[in-house]
Amino acid sequence: MTEPPISAYLGVDNLEIMDEAINYNAFLLALVTARARSDDIILDFGAGTGSLARPLAAQGCRVSCVEPDPDLRLRLVRAGLAVHAGLDEIQPESIDFIYTVNVLEHIHDDNATIAALRARLKIGGRLLIYVPAFPLLYTSMDRKVGHVRRYRHGQLREGLRAAGLQVEHISYRDCLGFFAALVFKLIGNDSGTLNRRALVAYDRYVFPLSQRLDRWGGMWFGKNLLVVGRRHI
Repeated sequence: MTEPPISAYLGVDNLEIMDEAINYNAFLLALVTARARSDDIILDFGAGTGSLARPLAAQGCRVSCVEPDPDLRLRLVRAGLAVHAGLDEIQPESIDFIYTVNVLEHIHDDNATIAALRARLKIGGRLLIYVPAFPLLYTSMDRKVGHVRRYRHGQLREGLRAAGLQVEHISYRDCLGFFAALVFKLIGNDSGTLNRRALVAYDRYVFPLSQRLDRWGGMWFGKNLLVVGRRHI
């Protein structure tokens, strides 16, 4: 059976700008490392430029990548990472921990993809998903990079449950980013291109405060949504 693909990435320029978001990328890495055990076999689904896989590999983690875009895949290979073009190349029940960050929103049949990821997990394995939240925040940036949707809490929870995963954690993240995205929607550009200077300023001065406020606001709203599920059978 052929697994549902993820398409070649449309917004590489935005992806490269995001590499400069030092605090944001450190936050994402911390989300992953907090849930990865030292002996885990780890899969990065939709690895992009390797902003998470490269530091994990440097820490000695056994991490491999799935990345359909051939140019991005070549970058990952040159970084010394094990890379696959699709989930078909990953054996069922072979992975302890899968993370997929800002990927599912690109995939039309996301529920089929969640089921395919679940099939790659060992019994007791965990899946971490991080995606854009709230359809209200859909902007030209989402269109530029090929986002099919933004998610609500219940929508993603039900997707994991339908795939046979037990939801262990779910919360919104980057509550101040919710308002920043609203501002971009109202006065931002039509091209969807990120403003490098504005991004760096937000990352340096606003995002750290947003992380602290997420302790209270994360139950209700945020620019992104985090969910962790476990395969129990």
